[in-house]
Amino acid sequence: MDTLNRFTFPKKEKLKSKILFESLFNEGKSVSRFPLKLIYLNTPFDDGAKIKVGVVAPKKKFKNAVDRNRIKRLLREAYRHNKSLIFNNIEGNFAFLFLYLGNKMPGYADIEVAMKQLMEDFLKKESHEKID
Repeated sequence: MDTLNRFTFPKKEKLKSKILFESLFNEGKSVSRFPLKLIYLNTPFDDGAKIKVGVVAPKKKFKNAVDRNRIKRLLREAYRHNKSLIFNNIEGNFAFLFLYLGNKMPGYADIEVAMKQLMEDFLKKESHEKID
């Protein structure tokens, strides 16, 4: 069975490089769909991964680490369930950073809807940039 059909999120797809995080914030392009924002950058990887993903919940809005960790867990889960939308429709390698912008603790349904819309917006934007 293909790994994309099993909805996995393997270690090689996790964004951990501090240098890559910094380049995402400095050079990355973004797409927003409240309460999420996607910052992405087309970049090659040494380990053969097509996409690397990081998730962020702001400490300024969510003081308790428990709340931040829950939000990050929800973001990873929503990405894991919907990553086939991206994997099947892009060319090249990308680094993604999903930021949570809301002020309240979200439910999974809200995150998943926003994640799907965000991925569709990314695909539209990326396909238009390839045409130009």
